[in-house]
Amino acid sequence: MAENRVYIVHSDEKGSVNISEDVISVTAAVAAAEVEGVYGPFVTHNKEITSVLGRKGLSKGVKLTINDDIVTIDVSIIAEVGYSVSEVGAEVQKAVISAVQDTVGISVSAVNVSIHGIALKKKP
Repeated sequence: MAENRVYIVHSDEKGSVNISEDVISVTAAVAAAEVEGVYGPFVTHNKEITSVLGRKGLSKGVKLTINDDIVTIDVSIIAEVGYSVSEVGAEVQKAVISAVQDTVGISVSAVNVSIHGIALKKKP
């Protein structure tokens, strides 16, 4: 396992499963991005903006706090024009909780959504 990474470990008589924080971050980011009214993740540094275009950018805009196999997720997004900001935030919360609990199998104590801006809708 890599250093400076948090892993959630599930052990039983057959062995153990180590789940990286990256798996949780990417799962949360993808779930948030799929919500109608989300333009994309909010990133703060030029270095992060360029990495959003690549594979490493999948988890940008997501911060995790893991305590005793329970995770709190902070999601920073940009919303699309024409959608209710509060409704988009609530839908992101539902989608992230569902995706993380169903995919990773860990409990989510909270999803805090920060909407940092509004952008024109994406063209199909």
